[in-house]
Amino acid sequence: MDDPIAIKGIREGLLVTIKPDNTEWTETTARLTSRIDEKRAFFKGARVALDVGDRPVRQHELDNLRAILTRREITLWAVVSSSVTTQGAARNLGLETALVTGNEQLEAPTLNSEERGEPGVLIPRTLRSGLKVRSQSHVIVFGDVNPGAEIVAGGNIIVWGKLRGIVHAGANGDEEAVVCALDLAPTQLRIAGYITVSPNDKRRKPQPEMASVQQGRIVAEAWKG
Repeated sequence: MDDPIAIKGIREGLLVTIKPDNTEWTETTARLTSRIDEKRAFFKGARVALDVGDRPVRQHELDNLRAILTRREITLWAVVSSSVTTQGAARNLGLETALVTGNEQLEAPTLNSEERGEPGVLIPRTLRSGLKVRSQSHVIVFGDVNPGAEIVAGGNIIVWGKLRGIVHAGANGDEEAVVCALDLAPTQLRIAGYITVSPNDKRRKPQPEMASVQQGRIVAEAWKG
């Protein structure tokens, strides 16, 4: 039988992936603890992100796992899941719910039919050069997107800061997608199959702008919310 727990190294530390099965959470936790205790020296001091797929994990269950890891000098800093229950539990515990790496964005948020709004990914920090975010949903950045950083989103892209990197909204062909930023000056901007670059005008006064597709081209207008 395949091991339901996979562990690999990522830029930020270790990624522990728990594959879908019918095992009780307490048994899964015990199995993970046993794996860690077998190689305690390897895990000591590690930063761990947990990917549980669509499995609903309640807040007290996550908190118990975090306590187990803490006693072994391991830091749980992120939990990735498409379950609304798990995402809410992670946020309540102050954990990240998406992983931004040098290669990809690991996230697959969904909302149940009774939930309001649309799924999205919140990045609460500046994206430095070399970082990439890839999402099938909307992406919101509370910070800047520096030159050399890249965002590819199936939905809208909203940057609460300076946008200087490469962005592609509506990547699956959605021409209704938009790109908004407090200072919109990307290296390259794409919406669906349309592409443009910012003019090299140092005299321009930064202002909130929204880019959208209008009459077959990308147009940037004042962003009024």
